[in-house]
Amino acid sequence: MNRIRFCRECNRYTLKKTCPECTKETEINSPQKYSTDETIAYYRRKLKKAGLDKT
Repeated sequence: MNRIRFCRECNRYTLKKTCPECTKETEINSPQKYSTDETIAYYRRKLKKAGLDKT
């Protein structure tokens, strides 16, 4: 399965490893698998649950 790629030179999306417009190398344009917020997700869920229990 091909992943969508992005050319920083001409701001174009493509599935090819080189940009068809400017022939520069493209890079994979996808978000990080985990965000920095997930390092504290345990505490966020704990606080949310505590808030729900009070009502």
